[in-house]
Amino acid sequence: MRRFLCCTCQVEESYPPYESERLRSPRNHGDGYPKGSKVSAPVKAELQKEAPPIEVPALSLEELKEKTDNFGSKALIGEGSYGRVYYASLENGKAVAVKKLDVASEPETNVEFLTQVSMVSRLKNENVVELLGYCVEGNLRVLAYEFATMGSLHDILHGRKGVQGAQPGPVLDWIQRVKIAVDAARGLEYLHEKLQPAIIHRDIRSSNVLLFEDFKAKIADFNLSNQAPDMAARLHSTRVLGTFGYHAPE
Repeated sequence: MRRFLCCTCQVEESYPPYESERLRSPRNHGDGYPKGSKVSAPVKAELQKEAPPIEVPALSLEELKEKTDNFGSKALIGEGSYGRVYYASLENGKAVAVKKLDVASEPETNVEFLTQVSMVSRLKNENVVELLGYCVEGNLRVLAYEFATMGSLHDILHGRKGVQGAQPGPVLDWIQRVKIAVDAARGLEYLHEKLQPAIIHRDIRSSNVLLFEDFKAKIADFNLSNQAPDMAARLHSTRVLGTFGYHAPE
């Protein structure tokens, strides 16, 4: 019997009697095989990882391409961090914002990405944008969120980001401003304080505050890949994240 360690798995290999005798033969050269023999290297055991359950449906790439004109400029409604956003009306009649994620220089594995999707699919709060579906095809990753009928706060203040010729919206009155600020604060409170484990947004800005009917605000665009594996590391990280102009002063 020969034993070796691979990753965290201990693997045992059993041999028939004649094989055991050959391993003990003095003609063998340290590795149990006669000099000049060709033997394939043992296959290492690999840990099979699976993503946790996802509470939203997987969407077909064919449907997403059809509904966004192959991710064309006519369907483009904005450009956020990590990718471009397109409008689509799915087969079930739901209007969605389809986010086609940029291909990273060091892309995550499918398991890592789907683990993040699983976490986002469980977020249920009236001030956090709801994930409605996802798609993974090779290196292509797409997320479908509920469609913000009034765009983002950035759209109103500066015009739609990434859309040529977009103009700012009407000036907000004080009641609307306070309502948006309170809703955004409640969304952050849910992510930072009420979730276990907490999700630290780390990039809150006007383009990540989406607006719905009656100026209801919801938080969007939190990147779970920025989350450290434990709370202490997250709270004490010295890495600068976020957008210039929106960093906390400390």
